[in-house]
Amino acid sequence: MDKVHLPKGNMWAVHKFGGTCVGTSQRIKNVADIIVSDDSERKLVVVSAMSKVTDMMYDLINKAQSRDDSYISALDAVLEKHQSTALDLLDGDDLATFLSQLHHDISNLKAMLRAIYIAGHVTESFSDFVVGHGELWSAQMLSYIVRKNELDCKWMDTREVLIVNPTSSNQVDPDFLESERRLEKWFSQNPSKVIIATGFIASTPQNIPTTLKRDGSDFSAAIMGALFRARRVTIWTDVDGVYSADPRKVSEAVILRTLSYQEAWEMSYFGANVLHPRTIIPVMRYDIPIVIRNIFNISSPGTTICHPATEDEDGQRLESPVKGFATIDNLALVNVEGTGMAGVPGTASAIFGAVKDVGANVIMISQASSEHSVCFAVPEKEVKAVAEALQSRFRQALDAGRLSQVAVIPNCSILATVGQKMASTPGVSATLFNALAKANINVRAIAQGCSEYNITVVVKREDCIRALRAVHSRFYLSRTTIAMGIIGPGLIGGTLLDQLRDQAAVLKEEFNIDLRVMGITGSRTMLLSEVGIDLSRWRELLKQKGQVADLEKFTQHVHGNHFIPNTVLVDCTADSNVASCYHDWLRKGIHVITPNKKANSGPLDKYLKLRALQRQSYTHYFYEATVGAGLPIISTLRGLLETGDRILRIEGIFSGTLSYIFNNFTGTRPFSEVVAEAKQAGYTEPDPRDDLSGTDVARKVIILARESGLKLELSDIPVQSLVPEPLRATASAEDFMEQLPQFDKDLARERQEAEESGEVLRYVGVVDAVNQEGVVELRRYSKDHPFAQLSGSDNIIAFTTTRYKEQPLIVRGPGAGAQVTAGGIFSDILRLASYLGAPS
Repeated sequence: MDKVHLPKGNMWAVHKFGGTCVGTSQRIKNVADIIVSDDSERKLVVVSAMSKVTDMMYDLINKAQSRDDSYISALDAVLEKHQSTALDLLDGDDLATFLSQLHHDISNLKAMLRAIYIAGHVTESFSDFVVGHGELWSAQMLSYIVRKNELDCKWMDTREVLIVNPTSSNQVDPDFLESERRLEKWFSQNPSKVIIATGFIASTPQNIPTTLKRDGSDFSAAIMGALFRARRVTIWTDVDGVYSADPRKVSEAVILRTLSYQEAWEMSYFGANVLHPRTIIPVMRYDIPIVIRNIFNISSPGTTICHPATEDEDGQRLESPVKGFATIDNLALVNVEGTGMAGVPGTASAIFGAVKDVGANVIMISQASSEHSVCFAVPEKEVKAVAEALQSRFRQALDAGRLSQVAVIPNCSILATVGQKMASTPGVSATLFNALAKANINVRAIAQGCSEYNITVVVKREDCIRALRAVHSRFYLSRTTIAMGIIGPGLIGGTLLDQLRDQAAVLKEEFNIDLRVMGITGSRTMLLSEVGIDLSRWRELLKQKGQVADLEKFTQHVHGNHFIPNTVLVDCTADSNVASCYHDWLRKGIHVITPNKKANSGPLDKYLKLRALQRQSYTHYFYEATVGAGLPIISTLRGLLETGDRILRIEGIFSGTLSYIFNNFTGTRPFSEVVAEAKQAGYTEPDPRDDLSGTDVARKVIILARESGLKLELSDIPVQSLVPEPLRATASAEDFMEQLPQFDKDLARERQEAEESGEVLRYVGVVDAVNQEGVVELRRYSKDHPFAQLSGSDNIIAFTTTRYKEQPLIVRGPGAGAQVTAGGIFSDILRLASYLGAPS
């Protein structure tokens, strides 16, 4: 009879099914269906033991070795598991043959375990022999079922074919030549179209059973793929493929359709659920693609690992240059530094020699070109030994001061950015570090290999997930998500929440901006959420689920949410205690948006500190609504200054209330009556003296003066109060309103005088930049002046500058009211989103 030759090449498809894929009899049936429906000419299938079986086998050995009698009942459990599965799947002769083989194996194992029990010790080859049985049984059962489908199928005990050499580091090297020889021999005796092979197990050149160690079945499949020169190797698992980042940490992570061998290598090093780098080597040699697919979701195409695709016909690739992000936690950085290191050959070798001696694994190395320091990352649990080894190795150099220190920085994490395309794309690092900066994350150390497949940065452990999300959202343009805390859900805050509710869907759909309100707090109650408050019900939720307000806890909650890289606190109060927190918030990387005037018009030194902090950090502080509600006053002023214009004076009617009062004080009614009407209409504060005193206007003047570069305190501004002297200390607002008519004649006279000279009275604030002063007072304007033509409660502001000298630049419109104020805050929120990378 002629020897049957093994055909090799594209006619073969290799499939590998892991333990979960063959975990139950139903799943084994599904696997058989997949094998049958694959229309490749020839198929090699690698199977693992049924799920949990390998652990059960190791457990048997441990029990026997430590002389624990329960190994016997544990072995019965193994028998029972396979027996019941076989009874489900097989019948007739197949069942009888399999069960007799199973019982034969089990009684052999019993004898072997008994020997281990007596010796109290087990050799590695004994242990490997015992453990390998799980694969033998699952391969046999599967082959019987495939054969039922009229397919020409044999099962292979891979120990007869795969020869590997153990290496020192708990790994093995396949001997391809010898394995190829043995495969030819096996095939000539067992020619078939479908081969079901055992994963994980192999033999040494001396024919002693061994295993392929961790992830061994994947490795088996890759070696087999190489031996058969297969068309492709499909690894079936329980995930849809390789994700762009850990989906437990980044909810927007996507499945990658393709990865190059190198990218897969890098990702798997960082613990991504890919393949062990060793697995990739055998197939890479022959350019065989590996496909990772989900057996529980056959419709998903999975991830293909192959040589990087070339450009499309028209040369356009929309793929992101960065494929994936991965993190490693629980690391420490070790930094060895000193002037005596520069230019001294062998220092690095001495350092890493000492590290090797304690058996530590170095995960990343970074050295600046000045050679004054070498910094590297090791697992936290190894750092103590490493530091001690270095201290003693360099004791002399440390004592002599050639080395200044061996420092350990604990609690670090690594964030790796992986992508083959990064090599040819400028700006990847810039984008990466920019995204980290905007999320207020400090980078401790950086390393990039010159192949440019991977940029590694070291960050504080507590920043790790925020960093991961910030960079992932930047490269995958997943939504610009901002965690928001709203402080003060009163009239303005409440209106803002309703505006956010109405606009949220549009922002998400059209602009990719996802604004999540994670907390709302009033002075007494606060409402916190882990995922974002349902804004259609925030009022009732605040009543039902509210807890005692605590600003510190509130801040902690909104900012402590690692899932969202950016945080903004929106202060809708007029409270100076809240305003005093801004500095601390900005320092922590929390953006602040507010209509609250207290911070910018408070003590000058605090204001200057706040602005300095804002300028030197990537944290934003916006306060358009502090002056003129939703009118673009601050932004207009900023625009003038930033383009090099010089402010000469800013003059305006800044109070909606006082605007309304003087627009309606036309001589037909006394002043007190107009005030009463304004109070009635809700234009004034509950106590109209708050408006009439002019303090609010003075605050706005101070804000604009400081914004223009003047260093003024609130007390530097003379304010003409419209509250008559005797009524300033009156007990209540009611008493005040009752007594106000007694003073009407003064203002009536002033109005009369103005009228006679063709003028009107207006209550204005003025910033005089030339003389560096400000004032708030009642002034007279001729009837054709823009200030004379206001209506309702409008504000009007005139900027006189070097460019707008003859004709001032005028901003006019409604300067009070919850809708426009909330609108002003909302537009600041969107400006923040655009600064943080939302598409403009």
